[in-house]
Amino acid sequence: MTNKINQIQQYLTDNSLNAAFLTSTDNIYFTTGFRSNPHERWLAVFIPLSGEATLICPGMEEPEARHSGWKGHIIGYSDTENPIALLQQELENKNSKISTLAVETSHLTIDRLTVLKKSFGEFSVQSIDAALNDMRLIKTEEELVLLRKAAELADYAIDVGCKELAEGKTELDILAAVEYELKRKGVTEMAFSTMVLTGKNGASPHGTPGLSKVQKGDLVLFDLGVVYEGYCSDITRTVAFGDITDEQKKIYDTVLAAQQKALEMVKPGVKASELDKAARQVIEDAGFGDFFPHRLGHGLGINVHEYPSITSENDLELKEGMTFTIEPGIYVPNVAGVRIEDDVLVTGDGYETLTTFPKTLQTF
Repeated sequence: MTNKINQIQQYLTDNSLNAAFLTSTDNIYFTTGFRSNPHERWLAVFIPLSGEATLICPGMEEPEARHSGWKGHIIGYSDTENPIALLQQELENKNSKISTLAVETSHLTIDRLTVLKKSFGEFSVQSIDAALNDMRLIKTEEELVLLRKAAELADYAIDVGCKELAEGKTELDILAAVEYELKRKGVTEMAFSTMVLTGKNGASPHGTPGLSKVQKGDLVLFDLGVVYEGYCSDITRTVAFGDITDEQKKIYDTVLAAQQKALEMVKPGVKASELDKAARQVIEDAGFGDFFPHRLGHGLGINVHEYPSITSENDLELKEGMTFTIEPGIYVPNVAGVRIEDDVLVTGDGYETLTTFPKTLQTF
């Protein structure tokens, strides 16, 4: 954590800024190790150009902040106190004045910026978003341990879901069983809302599970992820329940071939755009180009969807230590939807898939 604070202070020095004021849950966790859902309350970390950083959190959460490992200064405030006024009082006591401030412009609201200016006076703002993205881009060995464990739990969840498949069970029946077993493993939080979609419902890339029942001949799509000690996994598998049609099988085989093509290209120096274009070309050549409506993948780490985006327009070169998803899909209305997704780590000479549940078509 100290190293991350030092990185930000070096950024402040290089850009002639007085301080940084971070407000997103993810970047507060990244810099302090403390994760909290503040609801409407203030949660922030104030990082001056030099000296000690200050974590701002509700007073009732101060013990949890300490337990998380944060050893720096904390302003723990009550529901009737203004934490920004408390911070400003401390700055005045140190004869510190803010004239330039780095903030997360993608997160800080205009309303809260107004509150800051009422306390600090007028100051200029610079976005620190891109710099934070770069700091989080390459994962440390400690982070990779957590990502691998999160992926292992995602694999387990898919296995549970497949074993729950039975004619007449609803999507929500199966979803509930998956999340129950994860709770028994100690998982307290899913990375996003779990998806179990059967039959034609799978043709909606972000469908909502409901009371549709599994029937013979269905393709069943599972998309889920867990949060393990602050780090996320994200896996999608599509499996067959009983015999499927030749058209369904062609869709599945095309998605698998597209994913494998992209995976085989992963190594340092390759552009993210090349992965998307390669997978998309496989799908277009098979005649399904109009049915692949989303990007190939997204960054993965503290957030399940983070920088970078793996699209045909992103020419960012892959680097060792980057983690992201590769998840091509084909969604044909009234026929089927198939998506296959893995969590991928760029290694020195290629890649490692952190999620390992089988991808050859599984039939139950």
